[in-house]
Amino acid sequence: MDYHLDEFQQELVATAKRIGKEKIRPVAAELDITGEFPWDIVKIFADSGFYGLWVPEEYGGVSRGILDLVLVTEELSKYCGGISLAVAASALGTFPIVISGNDAQKEKYLPRLAAGECLAAFGLTEAAAGSDAGSIQTRAEKKGDKYVLNGAKVFITNGGIAEIYTIIASTDPSKGTRGASAFIVEKGTPGFTFGKKEDKMGIRASATQELIFEDCEIPEENRIGREGEGFPVAMKTLDKSRPGVAAQALGIGSGALDLAIQYAAQREQFGQSIIRFQAIQTMLADMATKVESARAMLYATARTIDGGSKSFSKESAMCKVWAADVAMEVTTDAVQIFGGYGYMRDYPVEKMMRDAKITQIYEGTNQIQRMVIARHLIKEAQRAS
Repeated sequence: MDYHLDEFQQELVATAKRIGKEKIRPVAAELDITGEFPWDIVKIFADSGFYGLWVPEEYGGVSRGILDLVLVTEELSKYCGGISLAVAASALGTFPIVISGNDAQKEKYLPRLAAGECLAAFGLTEAAAGSDAGSIQTRAEKKGDKYVLNGAKVFITNGGIAEIYTIIASTDPSKGTRGASAFIVEKGTPGFTFGKKEDKMGIRASATQELIFEDCEIPEENRIGREGEGFPVAMKTLDKSRPGVAAQALGIGSGALDLAIQYAAQREQFGQSIIRFQAIQTMLADMATKVESARAMLYATARTIDGGSKSFSKESAMCKVWAADVAMEVTTDAVQIFGGYGYMRDYPVEKMMRDAKITQIYEGTNQIQRMVIARHLIKEAQRAS
């Protein structure tokens, strides 16, 4: 299907594809075992300009938008859903500054992030506040011209390896979500340390680590927006970043489909390749149809965001839900087509199946996303009545 990509986007996809084939594919299985972070590949991403795609030109980026982030993430995820997160997760951590940061904050942090000199991470989730983001316990207490942070964040992608963290903490617990504020915290700040490094089912080449704040002092100038605006900053960030999760899911599913087709064409049973069996053809047809539908929805959502729409929360949730569910289904079917070999680590589809699962969970579980979608549907129906 022709999605009418411009010349820059076509070159972007070609670059990501070349990196995927030449640099990611040869090491994906090994990094899945070791869990090592791919710093050498991150340097290639930086040299390719990937980290400047979502940063305004005046701060060293190319100000391209969400569709370009989606295209790169999708293509890289065909080869490894974990390594691709080195791009997508840094975008997530950078968005709060791009969306709500003041000029001084943007001038200080965005040029380094756009150049890929350092990575960013986003800290919202806590042990007792996953889907219930309004229950965060990390406290930011104002003392003079500083804030003192105490608490912990868990399951933080790029945790430990990022240099710049955008953190949501409570400045007034009595106000619930309206008492949350957003802050920029730099690695190395006294009182900011790292806890448990997670040993994950999938996306193992991506770093996931606990953040710990113990009397961590940060200057007032590092607050993003006004006090009490942390929750809107977080929600605007997630609305913009969820297409990145959808792109990761899409790439994993698309990559698994490609491998399943190749394998089915080569694998012979009963004197012919299994791709000639109607049962296999039906599976492949359904897999391809769902992958293409997820791609169409995702690209349309990205273009809606890039076109300046003020409201895209529903569409963002929809593309994340659908792409994640498709990825889980397609990778499971790919394992089935590979048969016993699909269950073995000698073949990449079992890794893809493990990698796909997280896309249904993080940045808002698919159950929460369906609640978001339903709420928008109810509001739209009420306005129409």
